[in-house]
Amino acid sequence: MLSSLYEILGFFGALGLSLVIFILSIFWIAGLAGITLPVDGGKPKFSGWKVALALFVPIYPIYWLIRDIIEQHMFMKKN
Repeated sequence: MLSSLYEILGFFGALGLSLVIFILSIFWIAGLAGITLPVDGGKPKFSGWKVALALFVPIYPIYWLIRDIIEQHMFMKKN
């Protein structure tokens, strides 16, 4: 499988694809950690079904992480 990927994409294509997959997996784990992070009172930010959605739909935590970064940036620009 890896040899066919290398034959189709070449060295730099396979390297770029593996880098993109690695970065997306890091973003997915960071998004899961952010979603399940408890707020000040010790309760999680989201309910159990949203955490389950984040586990089974990897795009949701990545979207949440990017949206949270943008919200924090806007908050810091305002203050």
